[in-house]
Amino acid sequence: MKVALVHDFLLQMGGAEKVVEVLHAMFPEAPLYTSAYDAEAMPDLYRTWDIRTSFLQKLPSKRKTHRFALPFYPLAFESFNLSGYDLVISSSSCFAKGILTPPHTTHVCYTHAPMRFAWSTESYLENENLPRIVRPPLAVITHYLRTWDAVASTRVDQYVANSSVVARRIRKFYRAPSEIVYPPVETCRFQISPQIGDYYIMVSRAVPYKRLDLAVEAFTRLKIPLKIVGSGRQMEALKAQAGPNVEFLGRVSDAALPELMARARAYIMPGEEDFGIAPVEANACGRPVIAYAAGGALDTQIDGVTGVLFREQTVDGLCAAVRLLEGLELKPAIIQAHARTFDTAVFRQRMMSVITKSLERDSHEVNVL
Repeated sequence: MKVALVHDFLLQMGGAEKVVEVLHAMFPEAPLYTSAYDAEAMPDLYRTWDIRTSFLQKLPSKRKTHRFALPFYPLAFESFNLSGYDLVISSSSCFAKGILTPPHTTHVCYTHAPMRFAWSTESYLENENLPRIVRPPLAVITHYLRTWDAVASTRVDQYVANSSVVARRIRKFYRAPSEIVYPPVETCRFQISPQIGDYYIMVSRAVPYKRLDLAVEAFTRLKIPLKIVGSGRQMEALKAQAGPNVEFLGRVSDAALPELMARARAYIMPGEEDFGIAPVEANACGRPVIAYAAGGALDTQIDGVTGVLFREQTVDGLCAAVRLLEGLELKPAIIQAHARTFDTAVFRQRMMSVITKSLERDSHEVNVL
């Protein structure tokens, strides 16, 4: 059986790319099709893969310019010739689901989220501070992308959602059912530490919808140490906003991150995530999570057991949650045991089950015809 993988773009590491790594480990001979690939931004492991890019690979400074090429992504993915494959697995939060496959090919789409900026435009842009002059042409572009995405959504044979909230969005926007398979978390990399520091931690890209600004303002007000791991276009603005107790660590190696998480008082997730792998990694260290009560946090966190969920997405709401956690005595072993239900082995087993059923169903339909 010939298998191909498809991913939106390989321009920075995130939770979606961790999913791609496991999918590639499951099908190591499969080529990976993507719009653009920045080898310097990705782990060295990717250099050993068969990565096939679109014409967007020719973009200069891809990490900075790819957002300006939004109208061209549909054409980029439709230009791939996938006629020689029996199974195509796409990993998509925007464009990868739009590939064209022939009738004999089964297309399974692991959906991190329906195209956020097309279907939830206002909420996505509310913290972007875009100039007024940009909004009218952007409205035209998002209308075009929304229309294309609705058409492209019908090309998928089997949707797999990464959380309950994404499954609801697939049903709402694409009118399609889905199987829920939570993303893989390498829980074995994380252990409980006998020593806990005085700091809280976040691991995140610095983009507006992640709401790092809430955490920075809240911890600056509380005067409690906060360490932020990651990079992104909002980072300089956050540094200007932060007090001396907020430390920006930039990118931290995979080897150093487990200990950094294990010694934190708690992990902070103030934005609405579609799933959120890093908080589960913190749980795997036995550390509690303070999370906004929406999205993937409702699947991964148990209020009062693995951490604290706050329902008012404000600085006051986050401060209150931190104070509440300070008074709780949560059990690290229980937190860790819950995290292990999201282990990579569970993901592999569930994904292979969905893929096998999809292939069997499509094979049966062909035989009936």
